[in-house]
Amino acid sequence: MTPSASILAGLADVVLVLHVAIVVFVVGGLVLIVLGNVFKRPWHWVNAWWFRLAHLAAIAVVVAESWFGIACPLTTLEAWLRVRAGAPVHGGSGFIEHWLQRLLYYLIDSVLDHSLAPPPTVLTSIG
Repeated sequence: MTPSASILAGLADVVLVLHVAIVVFVVGGLVLIVLGNVFKRPWHWVNAWWFRLAHLAAIAVVVAESWFGIACPLTTLEAWLRVRAGAPVHGGSGFIEHWLQRLLYYLIDSVLDHSLAPPPTVLTSIG
């Protein structure tokens, strides 16, 4: 792999890590909001406007992508970087690529890609 290909593959891994972090924020944010309110934990930040607004915005992007059939820009960017690096788009041999892609695309296929999944999340974010 050439130095520029290594840089591109590294950037693709950075995009993948960011993508997984956003998915964890969307799914984990809901869990934290529920736990912080149902069990009356001292997590005042789960009700802060900035947290709720960021969470709702992330959910809105996922819902819009699903409803309008738009490919996620992060998925597209990661694939473009891997192709430019001369690496396979999926199923590469790198540790980060292998495990995070398995986790991310399992979550998307089973949970986040269904447009019926977000309404409870949206209601929790506004309530």
